[in-house]
Amino acid sequence: MREHELVLEELGVSHRQVRTPSDLVGIDGIIIPGGESSVIDKLSRIFEVREPLISAIAGGLPVLGTCAGLILLSNSVIGAIEGQQTFGGLDVAVERNAFGGQVESFETAIDMPVIGGASVKAAFIRAPLIRDVRECEVIATLTNGDIVGVRSGNCVGISFHPELVGESRVHAWWLDTVVAGAQR
Repeated sequence: MREHELVLEELGVSHRQVRTPSDLVGIDGIIIPGGESSVIDKLSRIFEVREPLISAIAGGLPVLGTCAGLILLSNSVIGAIEGQQTFGGLDVAVERNAFGGQVESFETAIDMPVIGGASVKAAFIRAPLIRDVRECEVIATLTNGDIVGVRSGNCVGISFHPELVGESRVHAWWLDTVVAGAQR
């Protein structure tokens, strides 16, 4: 999470962590970070932020989900653990840990035409892969055509971590396009 905060600071954007339902009040957007999707799911229920967050996302709150955040925004999870739930928002099926375990982590450049310019630097750490896309726009792919980023209205989900490799253009695009668009 700290890496996302550093990118937001670099972009001059004020931010706060969301840990309780009251933290959702008055925010313009939310980033659901990487980590362990099943743990984030469980904590969202323990701290009673799950239902308010689902309502906020359904109501149009802009959201960027990276890695585990993508899993939590998907409607279907391949390889989910018993009882794992998602917040929804993206009509996709994702496969958890599709690229392998921690030792198979890698960095690469990906194609992300919505940003324009040079390829986007990305880190894949136990990353999910988007296996089935329904009502979403594909916004990022690997060179082999594998889908690693989608958007549906206020929801953006990416398989990778731009924040870990000094890449701020994904956050800037999300802020300028999705968050600013919701404020209009």
